[in-house]
Amino acid sequence: MIDDARIDVIVQQVMAELRQGERVRHGPQPELPVIIHPPAPSAPLRHGDNLFPDVDSAVAAANQAYRQLYDMPLSVLERMVSHIRRVSRENAQLLAHEAWQETGMGRYEDKIEKNLLNANKAAGTEILKPTSWTGDDGLTLVEYAPYGVIGSIIPSTNATSTVICNTIGMVAAGNAVIFNAHPGAKACSNHAVQLMNEAIVEAGGPANLVCAISKPTIETAQQIMRHPGVKLLTVTGGEGVVREAMKSGKRAICAGPGNPPVVVDETADLDQAGRGIVRGASFDNNIICTDEKEVFAVASIADELKRQMCRHGAIEIDNQQLNGLMKSIFKQIPPPGTPGLMNIAFIGKNASVLLKEIGIEVGDEIRLVLAEVERDHPLVWTEQMMPIIPLVRVSNADEGIDLAKEAERGFRHTAVMYSKNLDNLSRMARVIECSIFVKNGPSFAGVGYGGEGFCSFTIASPTGEGITNPISFSRIRRCVLKDHFRIV
Repeated sequence: MIDDARIDVIVQQVMAELRQGERVRHGPQPELPVIIHPPAPSAPLRHGDNLFPDVDSAVAAANQAYRQLYDMPLSVLERMVSHIRRVSRENAQLLAHEAWQETGMGRYEDKIEKNLLNANKAAGTEILKPTSWTGDDGLTLVEYAPYGVIGSIIPSTNATSTVICNTIGMVAAGNAVIFNAHPGAKACSNHAVQLMNEAIVEAGGPANLVCAISKPTIETAQQIMRHPGVKLLTVTGGEGVVREAMKSGKRAICAGPGNPPVVVDETADLDQAGRGIVRGASFDNNIICTDEKEVFAVASIADELKRQMCRHGAIEIDNQQLNGLMKSIFKQIPPPGTPGLMNIAFIGKNASVLLKEIGIEVGDEIRLVLAEVERDHPLVWTEQMMPIIPLVRVSNADEGIDLAKEAERGFRHTAVMYSKNLDNLSRMARVIECSIFVKNGPSFAGVGYGGEGFCSFTIASPTGEGITNPISFSRIRRCVLKDHFRIV
C-alpha cells in the first residue's frame, strides 16, 4: 500500500484536452509541475450492485441483460458507448488513484493518462461497418453480430484501463461481459465495472450487461473459462493464464506477455530516441506489456544515445552498481542468456526505489535506470516490469535487429526502432513479426497515444487479433438474397 502522504505527485503531461474528450496529445513536457490532489470519493451508485458472489449468478444476470439488449435499437448501443466514455473520463483520476493505492505499482499520473486514453480512443460502434455485394446473382450482406456473454480476465497492471477499453469494445459489439479481476486489484477493477454499469443504465441499456465477480480468485477465473453460458474468452495476463484459456475449448482472445526491444542505428535522431525511450520505458514504471524493455544501439552512437537518455530523465549506473541491484530485483539471478523471475516487491516501483537499494538517493523526477550490459545479461531476456532498461552495443543495424528478434522471445508483441534508413526500418518490420512495430517514437504511440489509430490495452499477440476492437468481439454473419435487389 502506498502511503497517503505521497499523494501529491508531479504530472508529466498537460491533460486538459484529455479530460474534455479531445484527441490525445503527445508533446513536450510542461516546464512547471502540476500538482494533483487526492480525488473526492465518487457518488454512490444508484442502480444497485452488479457484483456477484459466484460465476453462475453472474452468467445468469449477464445473459438476461444480453437478451434485453438484443431487442433494443442500435441507437441505444451508440448512446451507451458515449455514456461509458463520459463516465470513464469523469472518473479517470479517481480510478487511477484507487489502482495506484491498491496495487502499489506504477505512477499515479500515468494511470490517469491510461484511463483517459482508453476512454477517448478505444474503438466503438463506428468501426462496425456492414459490407455488401451486388451482381447478376443478387445481393449479399455481411454484418457483425455479438457472441453473447464474454468472460474477461483482467490483470493488476492495467486494472482499470483494461476494464474501460474492454467494456467499450465488447458492448459496442452488442455483448455482455463478466469481469474477473486480479485478486490484487479487485477493489479498483470492480469499482470501474460498477461505473460502467451505471453509465449503461443511464443511457437506457440493461443493468448487469457489464458485471463482475465480487471476490475474484484463480478458481472463479477457471470457472468462467469452463462455463457453458460464456461464449467467448478475453484473457490478459502471463503465459500460464493464456495456456489455461486456450485449453478451455472456447474461442479465446489472449493478450500475453511481451519483451519489447528497441533498436537504434547510426542514422537516428538521438535526441528523439533518447526522449522516446525514456518516456516509453518508464511509462507507468514499465508495467505495461508494450513498454520498451531492452535497447540495442549501434556502437558508434551508443554513448551519445546514453547521454540523451540521461538528459531526458534516466540515470546510468555502472556494472558494480548493477550487480548490487540485481540481488534485490531478481528473486534468483538466472544464468546468462535466460529470463529470470523478478522480485514482486519491486515490480512497478519508481526508479528512486530501485536506486535506493544501492545507496543512490534521487527524486521521482528520475524516471528510468539505465545500465549498459552484454547481450547475454538476464535483464535483456526478462520482462522485468520495472523502470530499468539494459543497453547492448552492436556493430551495425543488422546485428541489432537479429538480437532484437531473439530477445523478443517469440512473443510477437511490440518492438521499436529509431532510424532514418528505410532499408533498416523495412528489414526490422519484416523480421520482428510483432503485433505493434513503432518507428521513431515511444512504444505507446502504437496504441494511439501520440500515434494515429484507435487504442486498446488488450493486445492479443498469442492468438493473432493484435490490438483488439469491437470486430474482435463479433461474429461475422452473411445473408444472401439470390437473384434480386440489384437496383442497376
